Amino acid sequence: MSIRSVSRARVLVPVGLLVAAGTLAAVAQGHSDGVGSGPHLSVVAADTTSSAPTATFAPTPASAATATPTVTPTATAVPTGEADAALRGAVASADGAVSVAITDLETGQSLSYGGSGHAFAAASVVKVDILSALLLQAQDGGTTLTADQRDLAATMIENSDNDSATALWGEIGGETGLDAANTRFGLTATEAGRDGYWGLTSTTADDQLRLLQQVFTGESLLSPASRSYLQELLDQVEDDQRWGVGAAASNGGFTVKNGWLPRESDDLWVINSIGRVERDGHELLIAVLSDGNPSDTRGITLVQAVAGAAATALAGG
Repeated sequence: MSIRSVSRARVLVPVGLLVAAGTLAAVAQGHSDGVGSGPHLSVVAADTTSSAPTATFAPTPASAATATPTVTPTATAVPTGEADAALRGAVASADGAVSVAITDLETGQSLSYGGSGHAFAAASVVKVDILSALLLQAQDGGTTLTADQRDLAATMIENSDNDSATALWGEIGGETGLDAANTRFGLTATEAGRDGYWGLTSTTADDQLRLLQQVFTGESLLSPASRSYLQELLDQVEDDQRWGVGAAASNGGFTVKNGWLPRESDDLWVINSIGRVERDGHELLIAVLSDGNPSDTRGITLVQAVAGAAATALAGG
């Protein structure tokens, strides 16, 4: 089932509360979230010392095209009721821009709200996309990942290691490889970062939800083995990086990948979080993207508030 082909979907449309944060500067490696340096729920210690790429990787030939998953828009509805008011309030509290997309895998209900027409820098959430593209290319070639690739994938996802991401960016053919894979995944508003700056890949919450569908559902171009491998790595993200959309979980069960990026030009932060959440017996996929945050802690608070409010609004209060 497509995340937008649902019989009872509600989509909350933006109400003009957001202010675009401007163009992201191409800071070190396109982002600054590295091994062990992720913002914590209480104490934040982001590493801003990552260096720019030292080599440019030549693209490899794109994989053969396959059918693109169908994504059918749903009708829009203006937010109403107490739960929706809470979501509107959470989004309105943003200092810059914020957008959320969420779907309930049990009921098929979906919701998308905020940041209309605004492209966000992916920061390290793109690492899920990079590994998905690598796995898809391996499937096309009838192979599995090498031991070296698996080691790089583990540190890239579990520790958000930037050097590992740069290495696998080269393996997939850089921007050409990622764009080709995303076309097949049905990501219609995502453009890979240029000149090696994979952290500056531009995307939307709706597209990140489509990517999560590739990782966590059977309606995917990825094989069951590829999905299981990706999910296993996401389940092992290190403890100090387990903030974000997991705030919407009711029993502590969630899988997450986060991204954080300080802008050199104005010291404002990109804070993103995507993942799978268990809430009141339901399995939710949630993506929250934000920029223009005055600090990493402020951005984390925003993302968690929006995720929780969106989950409540989706359930109808």
